[in-house]
Amino acid sequence: MSYSYGSKPSRGSFGSRFGRENEQSQWSQQSNSSMSTAQHHGRSRGRGGGHPSWLKGKEIGLYYRDKGLKKAKKRETRIIKLMPSVEQRMRIAVENSKGLSNKLCKDETKNNSTNNELEDKYTHIHDSQFKRKFLKILSGNIEDNLTKAMSVKSRLERDPSYDKILLDEFNGKLSSSEYKAMQVFRKKLPAYEKKADILDLIKHNQVVVISGETGCGKTTQVAQFILDSEVEAGNGSVTRIICTQPRRISAISVAERVAAERAERLGKSVGFQIRLEKVPARDRGSILFCTTGMLLQFMQSDAALTGFSHIILDEIHERSTESDFIITLLKQIIPLRSDLKVILMSATLNSERFSKYYNDCPIIYIPGFTYPVEEFYLEDVLLATGFRFPENPLAEKQLGFRKHQKKYKQQQEKNDHFLDFINPYTRQLMLEKKYPKLVIDQLRNPNSENLSLELIEELINYISTTKEPGAILVFLPGMMDIVKLNRMMLDCGRYPSNRYIVYPLHSRMPTVDQRLIFKEPPNGVRKIIIATSIAETSITIEDVVYVIDCGKTKLSRFDVDKNMETLEPEWVALANAKQRRGRAGRVKAGCCYHLYSKAREVTFDAYPLPEMLRTRLEEVILQIKILQLGKTKEFLASVMDPPNMKAIDLSLDLLRTLNALDNDEHLTPLGYHLAQLPLDPRTGKMIIWAALFSCIDPVFAIAASLTFKDAFYCPLGKEHEAMNKKLELSMWQYSDHIALAEALRRFETGYKRANFNFCREYFLSFNTLKLLSEMKRQFAQHLYEMKFLDNDNPNDERANRNSDNMALVKAIVCAGLYPNIATIKSVTKHGVLAWTPEDGRVKLHPSSVNDKMKDFPSPFLTYFTKQRSTAIYLHDTSCVTAPILLFAGSDSSIRREKGKCVITLNTSQTFICETKTAEVIQDLRQAINNLLEYKISHPGTIHWDGQEGQILNAIIELVSQKDEEMGFGEWSDERDEHSHDQYENT
Repeated sequence: MSYSYGSKPSRGSFGSRFGRENEQSQWSQQSNSSMSTAQHHGRSRGRGGGHPSWLKGKEIGLYYRDKGLKKAKKRETRIIKLMPSVEQRMRIAVENSKGLSNKLCKDETKNNSTNNELEDKYTHIHDSQFKRKFLKILSGNIEDNLTKAMSVKSRLERDPSYDKILLDEFNGKLSSSEYKAMQVFRKKLPAYEKKADILDLIKHNQVVVISGETGCGKTTQVAQFILDSEVEAGNGSVTRIICTQPRRISAISVAERVAAERAERLGKSVGFQIRLEKVPARDRGSILFCTTGMLLQFMQSDAALTGFSHIILDEIHERSTESDFIITLLKQIIPLRSDLKVILMSATLNSERFSKYYNDCPIIYIPGFTYPVEEFYLEDVLLATGFRFPENPLAEKQLGFRKHQKKYKQQQEKNDHFLDFINPYTRQLMLEKKYPKLVIDQLRNPNSENLSLELIEELINYISTTKEPGAILVFLPGMMDIVKLNRMMLDCGRYPSNRYIVYPLHSRMPTVDQRLIFKEPPNGVRKIIIATSIAETSITIEDVVYVIDCGKTKLSRFDVDKNMETLEPEWVALANAKQRRGRAGRVKAGCCYHLYSKAREVTFDAYPLPEMLRTRLEEVILQIKILQLGKTKEFLASVMDPPNMKAIDLSLDLLRTLNALDNDEHLTPLGYHLAQLPLDPRTGKMIIWAALFSCIDPVFAIAASLTFKDAFYCPLGKEHEAMNKKLELSMWQYSDHIALAEALRRFETGYKRANFNFCREYFLSFNTLKLLSEMKRQFAQHLYEMKFLDNDNPNDERANRNSDNMALVKAIVCAGLYPNIATIKSVTKHGVLAWTPEDGRVKLHPSSVNDKMKDFPSPFLTYFTKQRSTAIYLHDTSCVTAPILLFAGSDSSIRREKGKCVITLNTSQTFICETKTAEVIQDLRQAINNLLEYKISHPGTIHWDGQEGQILNAIIELVSQKDEEMGFGEWSDERDEHSHDQYENT
C-alpha cells in the first residue's frame, strides 16, 4: 500500500525531509496562530481571496483559522494501493467470515412485533448467562433494585450468643496492658473529648457531619467509638462499619493504625479492602476500611448496602468524583433504610454544604491538635530578605515585533487586573508606614505574581542562617520546579552536605526515595524537603517547623470548549493554604511563609473545584449505567455540584465511539463488560481486545501503566541517561507504550535480586513495577471470570501466541485510544511538532521517546492524553501505520468521487483508493466488527484453527506489514512560504 500528499510521491525518507538538517525548511501552517490577523489579511488580499467584508475584529482571525484548518485537512489525503497478495488474503478472510455474519443476522420482522424492544434488539445473541445478566441491567432501575434488596433477608441478623462473645472479648481487652497503653494515647486526642457528643448525635440522627481539624483523631477514633459503643450495648452482631478513604495508601495505613490501637492483628475486628489487596475483617462486630471505589463495587451486588450498619465517608472535603457519586446515591438509600447510619467526615470548615445537601443534618466540630503557627506574607518575606524581582517586561522596549502583539495584549490584561487590587493595598501600607518604599515597589511589580525560585532560595538561606533548628518544607507546583530549585541549591554552594540534606518529593518518585523524608537528620544537619501538593494531606512529616508556600499548584482540568485536559499552575484555594500552614505545627510552634501578598489571598477561592467539574466523565457514566440509575444527565443534575452539560455530551460521544453505548444511551455488550472493569473504558477496551487477539501480556502491562502510573522516574542530573534507557526499552518501536510493556516484561522475567539492579540501571520504581504486575494478574482474573480467558494467568502461552507482534500490540492500543490521533509535521532541534484537527499544532511531551526521534516510519501518532501547560503536549505516544489506523478507526466512511473511492476517518485522515480496494477494506472491517460483536456477546476464547482465527489472522497480517513490504510510496506535505522559525515563535 502506498500513500502520498499529492498525485506524485516525493523521494527521500520522512526523517531526511523533516530531520534536524532541514529545520529551516518552509512548510504549511494550520491556523492563524502562526501569524497576526493583519498578516493573514494582507497575504490573503495579495492572492485576491480576502475575508468577507462583514467580518470584524476577532471574527476575521477565526475565519482565517478555519480556512487554514480546512486547507490542512485537505492535505491529509493519501493514496492507498494494496499489494495483490495482501488484497487476495483479505478477500479470502472476508469470504470465510460470511458464516459468522449469518450468525449475527437479525430477524428484522420481529423488531416491531413484541413489546420488549431490548429483547428484540438482541435476538441475535444466543440465550446464555451473559445475555440474561446483560438484559437485566438494560431493563432494570435503581428503585426496583432497592426494593428487591430490602425484601431479601438481612445479612446482619441479631445473634444474642454472638453479642455475648463480642462483649466478653471487649471486656477482656480492658485488662490488657497493651490496650491500656494505647488508651492513654487515644485519650489525649481532641476527638476523645467529644466521644460522648459524637455517639449521642449518631444515636438520634440518621446522617451526621463531623468536621475536624488536622490531627484531631477523627479518622482513627470515630469508627472505634461506634463499634465499642454498639458492642457494649449488646448490638455487636448487627454492627458492621465501612469507612471509605480517598487513597489506597490511606485505607491500608489507617486500618493498620486502628488495629494496633485495638491491640490486635488485622483481620479480626479491623480489616481493609482495596482494588488489588485485602485483609477482610470478620463479618460482624467489625470495621472495614476501603477506597470509595470499592464501596461502589459493593453497591453493584447489594444496592441497599444491607450488609453494613454504618457508612463513614472520610475526607469528603476533597470532593473526589467517587465520593460525590456515593453521597448522591446514599440519598436514595437512606429513606428505605431507617437502620442505616451515615457519617460524613470533613477536614475543613465547609461542612455546611454537606449538611444542607442532607436536609440540614446536624454538624459537630472537633478542634485540631497542632502548635501555633506564625504566618508571614510576601511583604514580610521581601522585608526580611531584601529581594528584588526583575523589571516588568512591559517596560522593556520589545513591542516592535508584530508577532508578540497577542501575547503582549494578554499580559497587559493580566497586569491591569493585578494593579486593580494591588494599588489600593499598597496605598494602605504606605499610610500605615509599616513597610519601606522598596517593599511597596516590589509588591507593585507584576513579576511578584510569578513563581520565583530565586526568592525561594533566598528565603531558605534566610531561615537556615537566622532561625532555630527544624526541617523546612517547600511547596512547589510541579516536578520541573523541584528539579530547578534543587539544582540551584546545589550549584550556589550555600548548602554543604555536612550541614544540609535536601529531599525532593513528588508522586512519580520511587517509594523508597519518598520514605527517606521521614528520617530525622543527624544533629547539626537541617532537613529541607522540596515537594508538590502531595505533602498537603497524604503524608505528615513530624519534624517540619518551617513551611514555604509558593501559593501555586498544578491542577488537572478538562476544558470542555477545547475537549482537552489542561495542567497549568494556578493559585491554591484557601483550604489548601490552610493545610499547608498546618504542616508546620506538628512538634512545636512553627512558621509559614506565604509567597503571595495579603491582597492576593483575598482573591482565593474558599475551596478547590470538585473533581467532577474538572475531569472527563466516561467512568462515571458507565457506573451510572451499571447501577441502573437512568439517564445520565438526569442523575448528574442531582449531585451536589452538577457538571457542565457539554462535558457530559463529550463523554457520551466518546463512549459511543468506543461502542460502549448505543444511540439510545443504553449499554452495549462491550459497554457492559467495560463497566465491570476497574479501568478507564479506553484501557478496558484494550485488554478485552488483547484477550481476543491473544497478546495479553504486553497489552495488560500497557493498560496497567496508563491506568495507574508508569514506573519510569527521572533522577536529578541524570535526565539524559534515563531517557537513553527508556529508548532502549522501547526497542526502537517509536512507542512509549512498548517501553512500558518491555520494562515490566524484563522485571517479571528477572530473578528477585537482579530486579533491584535492573530497576536501578533503567531508572524504574521497583514498587511501582510490583504493583503493575499485580494489576496484570487482576486483569487476567477479571477476564477469566468474564470467560474471555481460559485461566487467570497473564503469562499463559495460549493467551500470548501473538505477544511478540509489536505491530499488533500497537494496533490494539490505537483501537483503545482512537480517536486520539495526531499527524507529525516536523522534527526540529526543540522536538517533534505535530497536528490534530481540534487544536492545530501540538508538541510531544519531553518525557516521550518519540520526542527524541529524528525520523519516523509513518506520520501518524496515537496518544493517551493531551494536556495544555506551557504548550499543548501529547503524552504516551506510539507511531502507527496507515493499516493500523484503518483497523482502529471504527467510524470510517466511504464515498465515490471522480471514479475513485475516498475513505475518511473522523480524525481528518483521508485515503483515496480504487473502488475494489475500498470494498475489500470495508468488507474486512465489517467482518472484524461482526466477529468482535459475536465474541463480546458470546464470551469465550478464540478458536484459532477455525473461522474466527482466519479473520483475526488476516487482520494481524495486514497491520503487521512494514511500509516497504506493502509498497508504501514516500510521502510529502505541501509547504507554505512561512519558515519553522516563524511557526515556533508564535
